[in-house]
Amino acid sequence: MSENLPAIDGARPRWRGLVTTVMLVLISVMIVRDILVRRWTGSPPPPPDTTQQSR
Repeated sequence: MSENLPAIDGARPRWRGLVTTVMLVLISVMIVRDILVRRWTGSPPPPPDTTQQSR
């Protein structure tokens, strides 16, 4: 079974590590952008879904 596997010097090919790094950077940029947009937009926070009890 192991004779069918190609011999690889490292654990993964170099391009797979590059793709993983690029994907992590893109996800991080999207998260930071979302946080900044939510912080600096002028819309007020939505009201809570629960109803308040009258006293």
